[in-house]
Amino acid sequence: MAIFKGSGVAIVTPFKEDGSVDYEKFAEVIEYQIAGGTDCIIVCGTTGEASTLTHEEHLDCIRFCVEKVNHRIPVVAGTGSNCTETAIYLSQEAEKYGVDGLLVVTPYYNKATQKGLIKHFTAVANSVKTPIILYNVPGRTGCNIQPETAVYLAKNVENIVGIKEASGNISQVVKLMSLAEGCIDLYSGNDDQVVPLLSLGGIGVISVLANVAPKETHDMVASFLEGDVAKSREIQLKAIPLCNALFCEVNPIPVKKGVELMGLCGGTLRMPMTEMEPENAEKLKKAMADFGVKLA
Repeated sequence: MAIFKGSGVAIVTPFKEDGSVDYEKFAEVIEYQIAGGTDCIIVCGTTGEASTLTHEEHLDCIRFCVEKVNHRIPVVAGTGSNCTETAIYLSQEAEKYGVDGLLVVTPYYNKATQKGLIKHFTAVANSVKTPIILYNVPGRTGCNIQPETAVYLAKNVENIVGIKEASGNISQVVKLMSLAEGCIDLYSGNDDQVVPLLSLGGIGVISVLANVAPKETHDMVASFLEGDVAKSREIQLKAIPLCNALFCEVNPIPVKKGVELMGLCGGTLRMPMTEMEPENAEKLKKAMADFGVKLA
């Protein structure tokens, strides 16, 4: 059974002006997402700036999110690392908090061969019982999970059940789903390719867009899964200008500005992320308004 179907938000981590985690605002953002119809919360992923959290902060954010959500919707924790032992540690700790799934990214910087990826993901998966979603985002990691590798892992490791595909390579996803024959749950990792991946057998998205438009992102997926492809496509195409604005600078710089423009939380980032360029912020503000996002 899938960890979730629908729209999973790759949720931001709110920071105070001094850079510490703002748990009061984090709680408000979580409630906003649940009220907006989000189907799953993915905490401490790329958008959550996990790479600049200490291990203690990382785990505290996961624990806080699980407790705040309190079983209302699934919570998936990002626990990947370029160090296998670190990924095992984070995954085991997150499992203790009762997460519904783990999102494990490919090793970055030091990367890995396909054989290395199999060993890495197998070691992490065997250290826990929680179901795992592989995260393929070669544009950020420099490491690509080949379709054959993803299928091998899904067929040979019991708790590797899904993949967040953010390669942007539709041909690769076609090959993956052809080889998989239903053995792996596919989630779009790109907000501008949700409908294309759903058409190939995907069951949802792990979304940046959902931070500022939770209902619309949920409706895009739900409509498709309910058979209303026309409505799903209409939402997807209408969202493209906003998707473009949300990725006009390195994620999560724009989306952090977006939630700030909505008054949900401050837009403070941790270095090396820096404040959005003013002209890009204006473009984002216009795209949000045009899409119907209520600004503060």
